[in-house]
Amino acid sequence: MSGLKLFHTTNGGVAEVTPRLAEVEADVQGLIEAHMETMLGVRFLASEYVIGCVNGGRIDSLGFDENGAPVIVEYKRGTDAGVINQGLFYLAWLMDHRAEFERLVRDRLGVTAASQVLWSGPRLICIAGDFTRYDVHAVREHRRSIDLVRYRFFGSDLLGLETVASVSGGIQVARRVRRQAVARAAADIQGASMMELTGAVDDALLGLGDGVNRVERKQYRAYQRLRNFACLCPPQRSKLLVYLKVDPKDVDLVPGFTRDVSGLGHHGTGNLEVQLRTPKDVERAQDLFRASYAAA
Repeated sequence: MSGLKLFHTTNGGVAEVTPRLAEVEADVQGLIEAHMETMLGVRFLASEYVIGCVNGGRIDSLGFDENGAPVIVEYKRGTDAGVINQGLFYLAWLMDHRAEFERLVRDRLGVTAASQVLWSGPRLICIAGDFTRYDVHAVREHRRSIDLVRYRFFGSDLLGLETVASVSGGIQVARRVRRQAVARAAADIQGASMMELTGAVDDALLGLGDGVNRVERKQYRAYQRLRNFACLCPPQRSKLLVYLKVDPKDVDLVPGFTRDVSGLGHHGTGNLEVQLRTPKDVERAQDLFRASYAAA
């Protein structure tokens, strides 16, 4: 069970706000579906989606994340050892019915969105009252992108979401090997200086905490917890551009280093653009990286 404690301050004193589970599973599902993009970084597509297979079933929520990955969200009021296996069953069905999902995206979000579906990175998000250590171990044994998220209601108007485990799909490799691969790719394009700079940014973002996943897209590389917190674009002639989920209004913008791109078109997600030209710029950006990571 979560060790988080929440207190309400009252006239010089404090009173603990007692955490509680939902009365019924549908209370959690309905609230998250209504605010899925804000809470999970996922655009809502469908609720209780009926799958047409031999055993049948209903996917609690279907969505489409900010990198174009299909997302299945499954909910449980309390602790339920079956939620992960149930979600994986639905994920396998989804991978066998790609055209059906793309039609759903096209009908709800348009042709452009449907053309950007990222089938290399489908995700399963399990939201429950709690998880066991066996659940956490189980997701680390699968080659799928799985997030375990614990919820709690506090009082009458507060909902807490805590990521218990987050595993990216595919074979996990050592960070040193990943960094070398990134460095080689950058070297082919821009030479040694861009190679070192790209490697430094990759290290800085991956090193912010446990559960940071990297998602490769043609136009950018996203770093995500439950949601994206940074997007790194391919090297330009003399600089790297990183987009962060930090409100530009909360930052003292420095010409040539940080820029407000709210409302401007660019690859990736985030309204604060950070321009990196040297390793010292990466050091200058560390506080911004941490702020964006904390907000994700």
